[in-house]
Amino acid sequence: MDPEIELDIINLGLVYNILYDGDNNVRIEMTLSTPACPLGDAITENVKNTIKKKYPDFNVDVDVVFDPPWDASMISEEGKKKLGMM
Repeated sequence: MDPEIELDIINLGLVYNILYDGDNNVRIEMTLSTPACPLGDAITENVKNTIKKKYPDFNVDVDVVFDPPWDASMISEEGKKKLGMM
């Protein structure tokens, strides 16, 4: 969840890629709504902890990237409804 707007990061469009190698290694490629996001560390730690809670034997890496830069068009239809954008 993005704690500022209380919408999950999938529907917010922040997760770009999830890679699972079949051998307990997961790599999440994601972005933040802005490079200066004050909650960026908290969000990425929450991603790691959420996966580790369900899959304690997994190695989890979260790569924060800013290419492509995030914008509101990346929000899913469901996310837009939840945010009152539709």
